[in-house]
Amino acid sequence: MQQADTQMPLQHSDTQMPLRVASIADVANGIRSFELVQPDGSELPAFTPGSHVKVQTPQGCLRKYSLCNDPAERARYVITVKREDSGQGGSLSMHRDVHVGDTLPTSLPDNAFALVENARSHLFIAGGIGITPIMSMVRSFGELPPAPWKLYYLTRHPEDAAFLDELTQPALRKNVVLHHSHGDPQQAFDLWPVLEKPNTGHIYCCGPRRLMEAVRDMSGHWPASRVHFESFKEGGGVQPDDKPFTVALGRSGKEFEVPVGKSILATMREHGVNAPSSCESGTCGTCRTALLEGEADHRDMVLMPEEMSSQIMICVSRAKSARLVIDR
Repeated sequence: MQQADTQMPLQHSDTQMPLRVASIADVANGIRSFELVQPDGSELPAFTPGSHVKVQTPQGCLRKYSLCNDPAERARYVITVKREDSGQGGSLSMHRDVHVGDTLPTSLPDNAFALVENARSHLFIAGGIGITPIMSMVRSFGELPPAPWKLYYLTRHPEDAAFLDELTQPALRKNVVLHHSHGDPQQAFDLWPVLEKPNTGHIYCCGPRRLMEAVRDMSGHWPASRVHFESFKEGGGVQPDDKPFTVALGRSGKEFEVPVGKSILATMREHGVNAPSSCESGTCGTCRTALLEGEADHRDMVLMPEEMSSQIMICVSRAKSARLVIDR
């Protein structure tokens, strides 16, 4: 999965590791995998299924990409990038400017979409490039999965589906449902029969916002602790009616204007105010903050309706009112 496009400095404190591009492979239409290794061949820091890293593209942008290889592999990281021609250049730079032998500044792995240990079952729902974090989970199971699992992988066309060769091998095929809508809404996969009856397992969903919102709506009768989302649309994306607003920090009295295209969290950081965060896409809940005054425009996948008047996810949500006061 890819982050929203935001220009970043060429040298960024998050990207501690200069990793070498060992190989590049096209794995679907407009989707390319990059194998990253230590220049000296040493082991890479360990990661867990569902983890991501931040990578600085040759253009100078900072992007998050899921690690899609088996976490047992310590010699390499594999990221997979979908080319977004309508984006602001991050994925285009990865496809156009990155070559074997190049160096990409890369962060240590982080995980805001962790596979739950000792779960009784796993239900994976992936749309398009959202398959990437789920592939590391599936690959981590090996030949003897610790619990039953099922994957529903939804794309427009077969040629848009990454890792199709692997997912259709006999070892995995019995656990995988592939569906291609061919761009016809009438042929969209009906997930309601899958989600209608809650069980004791966990749901993991990664893909376009529309898919995640549909899964959230259809799984509302599941315990919230057993439904997990992953998105890399940092800051929640820009909506046509977005406007600047003021955010005030209740403890210090500081006030900042939050411009269009920038999150509350990012604005606070620019002014030297730090807050806990992880996914920065409104799916993990780490940046949950008390809302003291004002009306929020909620864009997260975490808060329950009864929490929305008193809580806000500052990594993605904005304001309907001209001013918000938060407990910072």
